[in-house]
Amino acid sequence: QVQLVESGGGLVQPGGSLKLSCAASGSIFNINAMGWYRQAPGKQRELVAKITSTGSVNYADYVEGRFTISRDNAKNTVYLQMSSLKPEDTAVYYCNAVIRRSALSPLREYWGQGTQVTVSS
Repeated sequence: QVQLVESGGGLVQPGGSLKLSCAASGSIFNINAMGWYRQAPGKQRELVAKITSTGSVNYADYVEGRFTISRDNAKNTVYLQMSSLKPEDTAVYYCNAVIRRSALSPLREYWGQGTQVTVSS
């Protein structure tokens, strides 16, 4: 009943920029938080950034000011603006959302299908 659709991935050169987006749709009462995780080959999935419904943000240390997460609550959409990209940023990026589907429902976690980001010359 809830679907997360990601877009914006692709191939960029080192030092380039890319903007990812993720839109949540379906039966949604409230989105508590949305965020981005990534997983490189042979590595575990790790947090990139997350943002709550009130605007509080949390970034991984390796972001080092290069990424910016934002959210459009009216559109149930989260964005990740990535700049100064490095080859080590290459990974599949996954959208994550914590959603309450009704006033009486508990919070549940949902994942997008993932979008490939490749940083290479």
